Amino acid sequence: MASLAMNHILERIALFQFTPTHCVQARAMLGWSVEQLSREAEVAVDDIQRFEAQQDVADAARLALAYRFEAQGLVFFPGFAPGRKLNPQAMQQNVVERGDFA
Repeated sequence: MASLAMNHILERIALFQFTPTHCVQARAMLGWSVEQLSREAEVAVDDIQRFEAQQDVADAARLALAYRFEAQGLVFFPGFAPGRKLNPQAMQQNVVERGDFA
């Protein structure tokens, strides 16, 4: 029961953080058309177009879009353009030896 409640909370957070503007920006970052996003996220083209036009779409469609972009390494925060997740393997092992370590 607790995991079901936690899933609901996480979905609410994802829905709050992912905006229509994020969708447009994320598609541009990835170089995806609406049609390609539709195939990737398994969401109808009409739903994506409505969402990007700031019209109502089902929460399931919005979550599918957000999760597909997140699977591509993008993160979303209200009021900011999408960003890329840090890649822990790409970080240097010993941060003390880095020139930017303070």
